[in-house]
Amino acid sequence: MNKTQFFFVLAFITISFNTAFAQYGYGNGYGNGYGGYGMGRNSMSQMNQADMKPKEIPVEVTVAKIMEKLKPQLNLDELQTIAIGNVYTDIIKSQTAIMKDEKLSQQEKSNEIKALFEINERKVNEYLNEEQRQKYKALKEEGGNNKKEKEKKKKSKKEDE
Repeated sequence: MNKTQFFFVLAFITISFNTAFAQYGYGNGYGNGYGGYGMGRNSMSQMNQADMKPKEIPVEVTVAKIMEKLKPQLNLDELQTIAIGNVYTDIIKSQTAIMKDEKLSQQEKSNEIKALFEINERKVNEYLNEEQRQKYKALKEEGGNNKKEKEKKKKSKKEDE
């Protein structure tokens, strides 16, 4: 056998082994294929489903982000920051409970959440002075406009496709 034939035979054998092992999950080094260490399709799909569930962000983290934005924009003092943070914590916890309640229909959930936001608005405004209320109202309107603009952009992108 000359060197060229030897090279082709060696390459063929290497590719064959690599392909055979890759089909069983050994090619990637993890052994997660159909025959890899007893892990078949069922156990893999169960693992994927567990990984796909969105992880809940703690309420405190969400409230901290909200307050981080509101404090400088509304010029809140520490007492206002704590009080308004507590209002947001209560509202978010209530909203989460409503969303998880399987007894309520989507319409009922929507109505409950709207009511929560109205209560939130009143409670937050109790802790603000007149100037802060105006800024807070402007921030809320700006946030609503940003959401509408994002929705319009999404719709126009879908139509373009």
